[in-house]
Amino acid sequence: MKQASRSVIRVISLLVLCCPVMMAQKPQRFHKLLPAGNYSGITALGRDRYAVVNDKSAEDGFFVLHVVVDSVKGRIATFENEGFYSSGLPNRDIEGICFRPSTNTVFISGEKDNEVYEYALDGRRTGLRLNMPAIFKKADRNYGLESLAYDATRHLFYTTSERPLPGDSLLRIQTFDDNLQPGHFYYYRPDAPISKKHFQGVSALCALADGRLLVLERQIRVPRLKFGASTNIRIYEIAPSEEPFPEKRLLKEFRTRLTLTGRKFANYEGLCQLSSGLLLLVADSQNRYKGFLRDWFLVIRI
Repeated sequence: MKQASRSVIRVISLLVLCCPVMMAQKPQRFHKLLPAGNYSGITALGRDRYAVVNDKSAEDGFFVLHVVVDSVKGRIATFENEGFYSSGLPNRDIEGICFRPSTNTVFISGEKDNEVYEYALDGRRTGLRLNMPAIFKKADRNYGLESLAYDATRHLFYTTSERPLPGDSLLRIQTFDDNLQPGHFYYYRPDAPISKKHFQGVSALCALADGRLLVLERQIRVPRLKFGASTNIRIYEIAPSEEPFPEKRLLKEFRTRLTLTGRKFANYEGLCQLSSGLLLLVADSQNRYKGFLRDWFLVIRI
């Protein structure tokens, strides 16, 4: 009997070590420092500063946050809101954001116009934008350019739509060079919906220094009465190359739920790298919907 128990424990231990599903997440919120929002994209600016976009802010622009992370505990130790930097233009359902160190500027994608514009760090547009292929103009306004990333080592931008473009069965991950011109694109097969009641799509991309590209897929189910709502978050990696169909590999998977006693439900839409092995995620709370949802920030290890 004891031998059988040891065998069971050994099997469980191996499953915990090998399975990419994270069972216990500890998200953090900073509601006294950051206004309620629809935070949908985040990028690292360097020196513990991050730019975050809110897809329902009144104006086109971004918040700058000073965030210090305890890398040992995997927790945010210090959080400071340095303010909102506006372009002075109307919000165009801005979703993704990335930083290009060589020009000290950020680029922001919008679903309303399916364009990616460049911004100085004071919030003003520079007048430049990615030369977006015409096919992306076909994207639905609700499922258009959701994600954006920049690889500073290879000098490449990556963007894709939340769902496949009309007429496509796969996503197109489009690259752009430092001259803002389109290059290769890669086909990416998103996961099938868990059920007919699940909403699914790709919400973020993150380029790593070693050339890998992370893809954040999330599936959401919201019952009519809201309680019991859940999200399933999966982070995949691909290795872009000349191959038009790069294989994806699951790195992390976890779930969140909204219950009568727990408010950890989170629609994670922003993703960036903190340091080697650490990622920072931010959730869209729909302006802290009816007091039930939270603007969660989450540090995870990969």
